[in-house]
Amino acid sequence: MQQTAQQSLRRFAKVNEIIHKHGPVPAHLISILQDIQEEYRYLPEEILAYVATAMDISPAKVFGVATFYDYFSLVPKGKYLIKVCDGTACHVRKSQEIIEAIRRALSLSPHEESTQDLMFTLETVSCLGACGLAPVMLVNDRVHPKVTPAKVREIVNEIRLKEGGLIEE
Repeated sequence: MQQTAQQSLRRFAKVNEIIHKHGPVPAHLISILQDIQEEYRYLPEEILAYVATAMDISPAKVFGVATFYDYFSLVPKGKYLIKVCDGTACHVRKSQEIIEAIRRALSLSPHEESTQDLMFTLETVSCLGACGLAPVMLVNDRVHPKVTPAKVREIVNEIRLKEGGLIEE
């Protein structure tokens, strides 16, 4: 049993660092989950269970917080998270065309959010708070204003080139 505990400590070393940074206090759970998601790009189920044990709180509470907030994800996200605003201002300025251009550029079906290689994830959001820049797209933390389908291809190809991948015409 001792060996299993030591293996878990090594396996979850980064999680332990995050918990230690914030302190294993239930009031810090959201901050801890935010840092874990930033590290892994989602909240793996086994890590959530480990957090519950390490913080001496119920797994139901940890999973409850992780599933309550839209910010958190229990499925892997791509290295590049693309958020497209489909709020009123963006929708009127043809955000649906932008979403379709992204789907084409990434070869995503209407039911897929992420590329097979987890390089990209596409999400539609209600508002990015940049109505004057509509239609607007966010790639990780970078805002792309007044996006067009041609600009989408350019942005995706720029990222692929940076990552050493093939660009598409």
